[in-house]
Amino acid sequence: MSEAAVPVLMYHAVAAAPNAATRTLSVAPEAFAEQMALIGDLGLTPLTTTALAEHWRLRRPLPPRPVLITFDDGYEGVHRHALPVLAQHGFPATVFVSTGWIRGRYDTGGALDTMLDWDQVRELAAAGVEIGGHSHSHPQLDQLDDGALEWELDRSTDIVTGELGVRPTSFAYPYGYSDRRVRRAVRSAGYAQALAVGNALARRAQGPYALRRVTVRRATGVEEFEQLVQGRAIACHFAKDRLLTKGYALVRRARQVRRKAISSRV
Repeated sequence: MSEAAVPVLMYHAVAAAPNAATRTLSVAPEAFAEQMALIGDLGLTPLTTTALAEHWRLRRPLPPRPVLITFDDGYEGVHRHALPVLAQHGFPATVFVSTGWIRGRYDTGGALDTMLDWDQVRELAAAGVEIGGHSHSHPQLDQLDDGALEWELDRSTDIVTGELGVRPTSFAYPYGYSDRRVRRAVRSAGYAQALAVGNALARRAQGPYALRRVTVRRATGVEEFEQLVQGRAIACHFAKDRLLTKGYALVRRARQVRRKAISSRV
């Protein structure tokens, strides 16, 4: 794998007994510990999202064999199970929180499983985990009108800033969905970089607001995981996902056209 291509791992829940809504995208605690040990054994260098983007933005050489460990949504198991393992290895990571799903006064009640609370988010930040934005209510951002899109970004940014005392600079698109309008809005909201999904290696040429990630699932075995972090056979592992993504992209674009047509008649 060349230095120009970086595996960015996308995790969600880390749970021994996830519910049906999160099971597919959860990882068992034992599997997560094995995966982190493998990263150490392979001599990879974990980075935060901000660190990777800054290396590319400033055209600084990357450290040997870089890899990113990221978590979406803000599930409680990231604190309970993942943080001790990350601390054991001295690995940095990035957690993208949907502020309306985090337990506390901003909770909208839409979360899919048990989430972090703000004390736990602060403990993650104090341990060196980067906390990034992931919207407030976790919608498909490319399906929102301009006002709702701006509100989702500003609301989540303001909450994270108020709770942590630091403005987030990295963002991850809910469901991985974005378009040019959404990326412009994320940049205008003050984010310096943003992650999509794409199930491909991240490259500088993708631009700071469309960096790709690879999905780690409950079914991801250790051999497949080793291939992912070494940048091998990515296309083979995610061939079905890419076909589904392309098909759903057509559906979403049709919805956008229909919504705009309806708006123009009102």
